[in-house]
Amino acid sequence: MATNVFPEERPDRLEEACAVFGVYAPGEDVARLTCFGLQALQHRGQESAGIAVGDGETILIHKDLGLVDQVFDEETLSHLAGDIAIGHTRYSTAGGGGWTAAQPHVSAIDDELIALAHNGTLVDTKPQRAWLANEGVQLYSHTDSEVAARTIGVDTRRTGHIRSGIRLMMQQLHGAYAIVLVTPTALYAFRDPNGIRPLSLGRLPGNRGWVVASETCGLDAIGADFVRDIEPGEILKVSADGVESEQGVAPSRRASCIFEYVYFARPDSIIDGEVVYHARRRMGRILAGEAPADADLVLGVPDSGIPPAIGYAERSGIPYADAIVKNRYVGRTFIQPTQEMRQMGIRIKLNPLPSLIRGKRLVVIDDSIVRGNTSKRLVAMLRAAGAAEVHLRIVSPEVLWPCFYGIDTDTQDQLISANMTHDDVCTYIGCDSLAFISLAGLHRAVRADHAGFCDACFSGDYPTPIPESLKRKGFLPGNESEDVPSTHFASATHAKE
Repeated sequence: MATNVFPEERPDRLEEACAVFGVYAPGEDVARLTCFGLQALQHRGQESAGIAVGDGETILIHKDLGLVDQVFDEETLSHLAGDIAIGHTRYSTAGGGGWTAAQPHVSAIDDELIALAHNGTLVDTKPQRAWLANEGVQLYSHTDSEVAARTIGVDTRRTGHIRSGIRLMMQQLHGAYAIVLVTPTALYAFRDPNGIRPLSLGRLPGNRGWVVASETCGLDAIGADFVRDIEPGEILKVSADGVESEQGVAPSRRASCIFEYVYFARPDSIIDGEVVYHARRRMGRILAGEAPADADLVLGVPDSGIPPAIGYAERSGIPYADAIVKNRYVGRTFIQPTQEMRQMGIRIKLNPLPSLIRGKRLVVIDDSIVRGNTSKRLVAMLRAAGAAEVHLRIVSPEVLWPCFYGIDTDTQDQLISANMTHDDVCTYIGCDSLAFISLAGLHRAVRADHAGFCDACFSGDYPTPIPESLKRKGFLPGNESEDVPSTHFASATHAKE
């Protein structure tokens, strides 16, 4: 679904938290390589960007609010010289936004600096903050990333080994994390034991160095060859001694975020052996079988709705048309709109082609409906362009439950399908019919190298324990138990015409 363009309005989709990138390549322009990698991963976060470089003696860092190409220029990159670098793009969830939340996060362990970049969210860091305070550690921000860095520092001081500190962090903190960490002389990468957030390892041609990235498209951007995924619970170290791997904590129930395939990841990325584009196309084919419609054209909402729309057209036999044009030069803006512009809303980013739409019955394919605001505007826009009917088809199930793992839907009261019946959602959005892919259909569409996914936002089945304090804050009254199944919402039946 199209992103919001106005700062006071939350988008009508799930929003990812961040991207991470790291490179160990002595003799290479590691800051520039990281900058290119972050540009390839820009879709995962547009609030801030940062790069930290290890030069053998200390850590050099530059970060600021804005897109990658707004934060970095030739002069800035020229001052980030070294052999190792990590980078980060941020979409704020835990700890809020602003410059103080921008990453990488820099922390001192005695006389040595480290920098850490984190994708995901740690579940309930209050007990760990209290533990750190008892250890005499002062925190300077509200981010969970600082909690992770300070926890690593405690045991590193005791043992003299960074990996010991990382192991302690992995044992004491829970939730979703794919983290890269740089010291003056080494690069580390580690992933939570459920493997909720993706993290890939690559190698530069000619044995010039090693790269880690949230998605393989980040490896592709700098010509690195994909080697493998970082395993759940694994700690990887890259230094002058080569690549070293150990199991930081035992792997737990596999729970890769299934929404990576629906929306978060770029279509050209490969996650756990599955090409995202092919998974999305299969979603459309399965949805066409589950929720057919009598229509003249199939449209996809750019960009994530296009591959499934092609799949829907293939299965249904209804022609596909590129009838919604996306303005690719509008990002997340902080320009305050006038009331007239606010009412225009989605037209700033998406514009229909009336010559193709007028008089036609449309099947419109989109990735999700979270709050309903943009879907409502989309349907109104298509009707204003002359559509005779609008049948909305969604390639993810109803979002019924909050996410505590790095997505900006941590309370159930903001989820339209958890608060309205299916028919009421359809009426509110203004479409002629509304249908969602089944959860089983979504699982069939994703043919990863494993069968373990986190689908908690659809099913309420969380892979890690959720503290009572978060349940009280995040769940609607009566749903405080995580054992309440999604069928509790009897009105939210999929594919209901």
